[in-house]
Amino acid sequence: MNLMSKERMDYLVDLLNQANYDYYVKDDPKITDQEFDKYLRELQEIERLHPEWKRKDSPTEHVGGEVIDSFQKVEHRIPMLSLGDVFNEEEIVTFLERIEKEGFHPKYVCELKIDGLSVSLRYEDGILVQAATRGNGVVGEDITHNVKTIKSIPLKLKQKISIEVRGEIFMSKKTLEKLNQERIKKGLTPLQNTRNAAAGSIRQLDSKVAAERNLDAFLYHLPNPLDYGIHTHHEALAYLKELGFKINPNNRVVNNIHEVMEYIHEKGKIRASLPYDIDGIVIKVDSIDDQVELGYTAKTPRWAIAYKFPAEEVLTRLEDIVFTVGRTGQITPNAILEPVIVMGSTISRATLHNEDYVREKGLKIGDIVSIRKAGDVIPEVVEAKVERRTGKEKDFVMIKECPICHTPLIKKEGQVDYYCPNVTCPARHVESFIHFVSREAMNITGLGDQIMEDLYNFHFIASISDIYRLKDKKEELIELEGYGEKSVTKLLDSIEESKKNSLERLLFGLGIPHVGKEKAKILASTFLDMDTLMKAKKEELVSLSDIGGIIADSVLDYFADLNHQILIAELKDLGLNMKYLGKRIERKEAFAAKSFVLTGTLSHFTREEAKDLIASFGGKTVESVSSKTSAVIVGENPGSKYDKAKKLGIPIWSEEEFLEKIKEDS
Repeated sequence: MNLMSKERMDYLVDLLNQANYDYYVKDDPKITDQEFDKYLRELQEIERLHPEWKRKDSPTEHVGGEVIDSFQKVEHRIPMLSLGDVFNEEEIVTFLERIEKEGFHPKYVCELKIDGLSVSLRYEDGILVQAATRGNGVVGEDITHNVKTIKSIPLKLKQKISIEVRGEIFMSKKTLEKLNQERIKKGLTPLQNTRNAAAGSIRQLDSKVAAERNLDAFLYHLPNPLDYGIHTHHEALAYLKELGFKINPNNRVVNNIHEVMEYIHEKGKIRASLPYDIDGIVIKVDSIDDQVELGYTAKTPRWAIAYKFPAEEVLTRLEDIVFTVGRTGQITPNAILEPVIVMGSTISRATLHNEDYVREKGLKIGDIVSIRKAGDVIPEVVEAKVERRTGKEKDFVMIKECPICHTPLIKKEGQVDYYCPNVTCPARHVESFIHFVSREAMNITGLGDQIMEDLYNFHFIASISDIYRLKDKKEELIELEGYGEKSVTKLLDSIEESKKNSLERLLFGLGIPHVGKEKAKILASTFLDMDTLMKAKKEELVSLSDIGGIIADSVLDYFADLNHQILIAELKDLGLNMKYLGKRIERKEAFAAKSFVLTGTLSHFTREEAKDLIASFGGKTVESVSSKTSAVIVGENPGSKYDKAKKLGIPIWSEEEFLEKIKEDS
């Protein structure tokens, strides 16, 4: 199905409307909140590009929720709009910058986003007369009989005043735990989470059931504050507290983006220890006058957003498994996924490593799968949700031929990987070029995967050395569709600049089998120039830390190949630097042959400078903490890696201790 087709839009509208019904009416969600958010954002993008397709029943036009027949309908005097969601810091910055570009320089109020059920409360002469759910934002359900059982919601205010206020009804974690223990004893199914438990409790026709559920509530919004002479949101919260409402103590007025981010990071760390569930942070413009000027869209206020905490593990659909050919000929199956946000990044594909990996996971094309980032960096398929299968899924079939040149694949004895044995396979060339220009190799900006494939297909590049001859074809490049003079000039400048790179980048870029970034650094900092390295003996290579017999043989084989010797000679003639420009490794006992993890903000070094220092002393840095980690170096505001190190008993160095270790003699 075309992801930008009207058919896809209709599918998403129907899916999301059903999800809203399951969630709001039946309190029995069939998809996760994360999946709902993902599909909703996809639908919004289709409707943005094709407004003529938009259906009247699109969930983008409604807050979500339906009114069930068991409860009396309540029309909200002021619509209960939902908040727009953002999923990473970049989107928060975009929201704040938009407000500033419109001429506002406000303070903001940051609040915890309680995972519960929205409620509107109406008082007349200080007496609670009506409580209603959000419903579809315009019409909700009368739940007054159940809300009156919630002890934190006052039946009578401290002032004899007529007012409407809004907040969140929730169930604490302890209450849910106790409730589920009782349900298990009675042979009933445990409730899924605090949000569903709260929603189900508040929709009981018998208020005795709701009373037994021990619900709670925080109030967070006064919809018409100017009517009471209130001109800031934080003053409105103080006024609600004065009237006798329960206000969340974590609310905070902040002045700028830095303080917003500080609040998010701080509350993210204590999230698990809170007595109730939160799923994000709400950011609101504090000035009510500014709020009025900023106004609303059809669905959301333009002066507030809800930042959703990045899910560590999310669900999406495995749409296909495709095969790629690496620069060594290795065949890798790759998962093509419905795009999904994982820890702030949009993920649409993930490596499946090899045939054994796919079979061990039992993956089928069409499966709903869980995705996480391994070490907070690499997207990883965790498992298939077998219970979500419909019978339409397709079995995985390992290919027998190279997907590019159709040469029969081989599998070396004792290895799990298949290889294309054709050394002239076009895929090897393109992949090797892409690797050579990548950020951690020669770092040539402007040569992305697609552009590199275009240049290969248009016969501009047939070997790595041709990259440095592109300057002779500038006019031809400018004539290509999508290539302008400015972008071509920028690209050629980046190519010229890459000639100055230190030797280790070139070694890594050449794609010598088994020689990754760290191994390239060890070789370059030991032998200092290309000619010396090319003459190295096996005993010299294996004597180095982390360079074993397999890597040594790979290096020797690479430089013994006449084609590789010719390539290096060409690169030398084209002006590429062949010397190591960094510090020679000065082995220190505290670092040599040890692995380190960096977390938090360092004040004396950038992250890359710290990594280079560790490498210069014979150590290496890794991304994730494990039992094999030698020490974790922490700066300000360390993250979950610090907590994991404490749990595993890994030595923890402050930045001051790191500096002391650097100063120590070898």
